[in-house]
Amino acid sequence: QVQLVESGGGSVQAGGSLRLSCATSGRAGSTVVIGWFRQAPGKAREFVGFIDWTGGVPIYIDSVKGRFTISRDNAKNTVYLEMNSLKPEDTGLYFCAAGAGRSPIGYRYWGQGTQVTVSS
Repeated sequence: QVQLVESGGGSVQAGGSLRLSCATSGRAGSTVVIGWFRQAPGKAREFVGFIDWTGGVPIYIDSVKGRFTISRDNAKNTVYLEMNSLKPEDTGLYFCAAGAGRSPIGYRYWGQGTQVTVSS
């Protein structure tokens, strides 16, 4: 079975930090690219960044560059999203997904999401 399971969400004040984890298994574990997306209420799902398992440099959207870091632990089949200097506009349901590219359309397998709430 293909599975991605996110964890690590929570509520923080602006300027705080959180680290999200995405544990992968099954065929998702063999997928080259793991992406992170987020979705705020009433808004479309937004690409945040992705990393591949082969050693490529992670890619981020401009609004999170310098604040978010995506990393991976190949031995644990886990991808992390370290989020620092959080802003209220970072609030949303965060998903990890297995696929390719910057569009949600390119991702076939999704986790259930973990909520991140940043208060001002």
